[in-house]
Amino acid sequence: MTTGQKTIITPVGDLAAAKALYAALLGVQPTVDEAYYVGFDVAGQHLGLDPNGHGSGMTAPVGFWHVDDIRGTVEGLVAAGAEIVQDVTEVGAGRQIAKLKDADGNVFGVLQDPS
Repeated sequence: MTTGQKTIITPVGDLAAAKALYAALLGVQPTVDEAYYVGFDVAGQHLGLDPNGHGSGMTAPVGFWHVDDIRGTVEGLVAAGAEIVQDVTEVGAGRQIAKLKDADGNVFGVLQDPS
């Protein structure tokens, strides 16, 4: 089951500059502030800044759909025609993500938090 697209990860080249810009835009300080990732939570949305995103092939922000069963969801999406860009990967604290693309090349993600 999908519970919505609640997370957007944006690749950034200068994490400090991006953190300052998005803090000014959103009017809040980050809820996660690490050298490898900065995240903001606003109005039920999570905006993540990934300084390694460009290096992993990200060329634009990627929206992540939150799901209950990431492996089953990825399997079903591949059967429906999606192509895996990044297979299921744990990114910390039990959170798992995967990136896929549709037939038109649009990249999207799925995300499962630990139960």
